[in-house]
Amino acid sequence: EAETKSRGEELKAIAEAKKVIQEMTGGAESVEYGSASFLQVAARSQLSSFTDLKSFEVVNMVRDLARKEGSTVLSQLAQRVASAMHSRDPFAKIKGLISDMIAKMEEEKAADATKKDFCDKELSESTAKKAEKTAEIEKLSTQIDKAAARSAQLKEEVAQLQNELSALASAQASMDQIRSQEHEAFVKNKADLDQGLEGVKTALKVLNEYYASKDKAHTAASGASSGIIGLLEVCESDFAKSSVEIAAAEETAAADHERETKENDVERVAKEKDVEYKGKESASLDKTASEVTSDRSGVQAELDAVAEYLSKIEEQCIAKAETYADRTARRQSEIAGLKEALQVLESETAFVQRRASHHKGALRGHVLSATV
Repeated sequence: EAETKSRGEELKAIAEAKKVIQEMTGGAESVEYGSASFLQVAARSQLSSFTDLKSFEVVNMVRDLARKEGSTVLSQLAQRVASAMHSRDPFAKIKGLISDMIAKMEEEKAADATKKDFCDKELSESTAKKAEKTAEIEKLSTQIDKAAARSAQLKEEVAQLQNELSALASAQASMDQIRSQEHEAFVKNKADLDQGLEGVKTALKVLNEYYASKDKAHTAASGASSGIIGLLEVCESDFAKSSVEIAAAEETAAADHERETKENDVERVAKEKDVEYKGKESASLDKTASEVTSDRSGVQAELDAVAEYLSKIEEQCIAKAETYADRTARRQSEIAGLKEALQVLESETAFVQRRASHHKGALRGHVLSATV
């Protein structure tokens, strides 16, 4: 009887406490626990150690991943996850942090892939453009070198021809001078011979007429006269012969001079034409070389611009410490690790929610049974 009374008083106290809790703690419950009920708080307190355990597991997974990949970003995430363990809803907070980091890494991965496509395209096109312009520069340089070499050769040939023309003109002048001197000597000698011959003939005529005359007052020395006349006849013969010989020599010399002069004229005209044509060709080559040099300067400017752009692209696109493949593999590993941690977290969240629901129902049943 006393026991029954005591149990009745206990049930009455519990009912009264329940009523007071329901009537007076609604606002405080909402402020402190949000949408969770007082009974859910009781269930949560029983599961707190389990939640902490799983949160620590996720923190360790993130820290291990950070150490494995050598990532400062993941180390900082691990610190934020550890701090989130003390929040009102740690699972939701941690899940949000990890999901945000995965999304960020996925965006970086996509951006990196886009950048790689851009870099591959620009590097390929710029390298090809550089090779094209370099080949064009080499081609133009070859043209310039050939034109310059040929022009220099022509200038040397022109200089040689001009020297030959000068020598030819000097030889012709000397030949003309000698011919003039020879002709002057011939004219003088011919006149002297002709005059001497005429004198001898006149003397012979006088002597022959005298000695042939019969009107002499004395007896002439016929022997002496024959000797004088014979001597004059020899002189006449010598003068006549010499006159003929120097006339023949003059004629031959004049013919040789004329022939050689014509030959020199032909050679001179040929060499002058050669000088003219070679000079024109050399001038044309010089003009071509100048124009091609100007073209090469333009191409060189384009090549310099391409090389400068390529250098900037290489500096921007070619990683010094980490290649795109290495960076992609590392980021993929980081994302996979975070997704694994997130999967663990989501599975544990579902488990905790089911367990909390179970505890809530069991506790409510216990309270209700206690009030009966």
